[in-house]
Amino acid sequence: MGFGAQMLGWDAEFCTLLAARGRYVIRYDNRDCGLSAKLEDHPVDLMDFITAVTSGDLDRARAIAPYSLRDMAQDGIGVLDALGIEQAHVVGSSMGGMIAQKMAIEFPRRVLSLTSMMSSTGEQDYGQPTPEAQQVLFSGRPADRDGYVAGAERELVWASRRYGDAAQLRALAAASYDRAYYPAGVPRQLAAMILDGSRAEALKDLDVPTLVIHGLDDTLIDPSGGRRTAELVPGAQLLLLEDMGHDRPPALWPVLLDAITGHTTRRA
Repeated sequence: MGFGAQMLGWDAEFCTLLAARGRYVIRYDNRDCGLSAKLEDHPVDLMDFITAVTSGDLDRARAIAPYSLRDMAQDGIGVLDALGIEQAHVVGSSMGGMIAQKMAIEFPRRVLSLTSMMSSTGEQDYGQPTPEAQQVLFSGRPADRDGYVAGAERELVWASRRYGDAAQLRALAAASYDRAYYPAGVPRQLAAMILDGSRAEALKDLDVPTLVIHGLDDTLIDPSGGRRTAELVPGAQLLLLEDMGHDRPPALWPVLLDAITGHTTRRA
């Protein structure tokens, strides 16, 4: 899953439908969110980190960040190890797409295929958010449950213009809050994502069957991020979807399920 999001972001019904097509589906919480491990001994002041990055003091920024995107990719491999699975088809969304790319780059023998969804390459010229989406991303939500749930509606700014659903956003926010409210992990995940930098050269050398999916309504990670990913990875397929933003509307599930099933069937 993506930045600050629990595994609940992969809707259980979506996963069930994918499993019904003959796939053994694993979803998990990234470190520092949900029910996964929390690095509470390493607080990160987000403003200090951003100041270090914007001033070009990357040594300082790296000293602030307690782990890397590679560490998060290693976590995914660790899940496979714990389940006794040698190889898997890896699907990642948003920051999860970056983690999935990193898994394929660093551990290609373990990755049967890569599906990078609504993600980017780490290059500054591609996949950037609109000012409105960036403001919502970094403004945070109230700490009380009611305020947190109500604040989820602001994410309509990057949702599908046709299928965006405030009620669904509130329901996911409520479930996430009740399961594991943990905003302290967000700055650490952000630091790992930013410091990974460009994966362009590594993606050029990637020898893993790759599908790139991106919604044309996405304002959080511009579709140029998906286009660029597909451009770099040799032989990658690109699926650009009308009426999809930085979300997976149920109306588009059949298309997404067909794409993922087809990609993983050919590579099984």
